[in-house]
Amino acid sequence: MASPSTQWQERIAADEAERHAAYARDFAQIQARKSAKFGKGRTLHRKQLLGLQGSFAVLADLPGHARHGLFVAPRSYPAWVRLSNGGTDVQADRKPDVRGFAIKIRDLGDLGDPGALGSGPTDCQDFLLINHPAFAFAGADEFVGLVKNLSKGPGALLGYLVSRYGFLGALGMMKRFAQTFNKPFSGFATAPFYSAAPIACGPYAARVRLLPPGGEAKPGAEADWAGDFLARLARGPLQFRLQLQFFADEARTPIEDASVDWPEDVAPYVTVGVLTLPPQDALAADGQTRAAAIEAAAFDPWAALMAHRPLGEVMRARKAVYFQSQSGRR
Repeated sequence: MASPSTQWQERIAADEAERHAAYARDFAQIQARKSAKFGKGRTLHRKQLLGLQGSFAVLADLPGHARHGLFVAPRSYPAWVRLSNGGTDVQADRKPDVRGFAIKIRDLGDLGDPGALGSGPTDCQDFLLINHPAFAFAGADEFVGLVKNLSKGPGALLGYLVSRYGFLGALGMMKRFAQTFNKPFSGFATAPFYSAAPIACGPYAARVRLLPPGGEAKPGAEADWAGDFLARLARGPLQFRLQLQFFADEARTPIEDASVDWPEDVAPYVTVGVLTLPPQDALAADGQTRAAAIEAAAFDPWAALMAHRPLGEVMRARKAVYFQSQSGRR
């Protein structure tokens, strides 16, 4: 096990700003096309399954390298949670997809943090998590190409892959995609979720993991993920542990390669807080009003404290894309 290190670095290519601006235009076009079909919504994670309220408690007696920003002292904050399917379409829950667990920790204004965007203090800290510990690609370019062509249909995707990787390479990439999208998923209350890419924690860098309360997967839950989650919630509060995994060295815990899952024997996770979701009636009038407010809100990794600013090229690309289209934010 390596000690947490502050010797991490970001590497910004000379053409990065230009490429990221192009990605933003691509995503804006996808969003407009899909909104014409499904109604106004996000580019990715378009289908909100649930919008819930809860609280987030920062734990006491954290190690020194964790006590920065949000985690500087034990305290409880209100929180919003958005559960979603990751695709550009509104489709049945049974369809293979990436699943999203987005958390907005609120009322942070008195922390006095200047905010990750540097445009003024922020009163929230967003964590955008998926059910994969790492991204399928090292950087943003391949991911954007995938989304851009996948949104047009299987034929466009296959043509893009063959033109970029050749026939054999395209077959390999299709296999890789299948492994990603067909990854077994047991439910939002039973599966772990990850930031996949790192954020700052003061002078340190860390990835984020959310551990579920646990329990057995329910047969048939894939037909209605929201129903499965609400049934569990009706039996009592659900508690999730938020953890940080700290950068050790560039070889084993790289900042710029989002496809690498940092090994736990090198960088163990540290539990820093607990997210609690109390029983709540999502179908009642107040529940639907709250869900509508959460659907209308921007969930953005850059809606963050400066102490927890996003790191790496994938995160920097998200900054450009989300800035281009605020309604496209998850």
